[in-house]
Amino acid sequence: MFAVATWGVALFLSAVLLIGWVVYVAISVFSKRSHKEVGAELELAPNRKPYYDDEQLEGPRLERVQLFGLLTLAVIVIALPLYWLFEPSRQAGAREKGSAQLAKWGSELFATTAQGGFNCAGCHGGMKATGGAAPYTITDKTTGAVRAVTWNAPALNTVLYRFSEDEVRYILVYGRQFSPMSPWGIAGGGPMNDQQIDSVIAYLKSIQLPAEKCPSGVNLCEGGTLPKQKQDEIQKAIDAALADGSAKSEGEAIFNLTLDSGAYSCARCHTNGWSYGNPLVSGGGALGPNLTAGGEVRQFPNAEDNLSFVQTPPEQGKKYGQQGQSTGRMPAFGSYYNAEQLAALITYIRSL
Repeated sequence: MFAVATWGVALFLSAVLLIGWVVYVAISVFSKRSHKEVGAELELAPNRKPYYDDEQLEGPRLERVQLFGLLTLAVIVIALPLYWLFEPSRQAGAREKGSAQLAKWGSELFATTAQGGFNCAGCHGGMKATGGAAPYTITDKTTGAVRAVTWNAPALNTVLYRFSEDEVRYILVYGRQFSPMSPWGIAGGGPMNDQQIDSVIAYLKSIQLPAEKCPSGVNLCEGGTLPKQKQDEIQKAIDAALADGSAKSEGEAIFNLTLDSGAYSCARCHTNGWSYGNPLVSGGGALGPNLTAGGEVRQFPNAEDNLSFVQTPPEQGKKYGQQGQSTGRMPAFGSYYNAEQLAALITYIRSL
């Protein structure tokens, strides 16, 4: 609001100065043209007219100049603090407006092909990205047989809970190999330039579910968790898996959670075939490493270290566990699950 007011005042003052200058030029031209008699220029020329005498120059004339200087100083004294006070809000308003414009461009890129976009919405569950499905072709490396499958495309309205902005950018630019998620950035061989990628990320920010434990008016923050409604949906899905026998423990139910097309599950990355309804060995490895035969226990002899890694994995290039180096592909689950749920998940993973 302050930014708009400041901009309006600046425009008004600019208009006043411009009008004043035009009036001054017009008066000067008219004044010169009104004295057409011969020799009038001798009287009107500034360098030929007698100037003020000492009494006038050092009296009223000097006082007027001093008064003008005092008024100018007063304007500066008032204007500079006002500028200093309003500048932060002006900058914030400019950033907010810029982010809104970037998100608008991102929404146009995110839209379906029919709407002129790159069809992100077509796979990920509409413009709110609540989870969807994408057609994909699987080729058997042994037999060469080809078959069409429907791949679960995860919800993206919580993607910034599990990945940092840089990690999301990396995924967008380079895609997810061996899945329908193709590279979209120029560096990865896709069609989008850096500004378009930034625009898509700005749009994703705008559709994130508002987090719990954040200051008022802040959508996402460090330490924020999924809104209670979504937490209740997750718990309901866990209870349903236990009730129908598809999971023998809470940890197994979380590992294979299908809610929102697997956005909160581990199996989507660690179980080959899980994403298209043909799971092979649970935790046997796919995009993520093999967790079976005690692989997780060997990497993390201490269960506490294992829990810390699942809660908040290190950024790309940093080490973890005994001999691990982070690729940045492991999502953070600390904002999804509470302490008891994470403990159950770690127990299940370490039992594989």
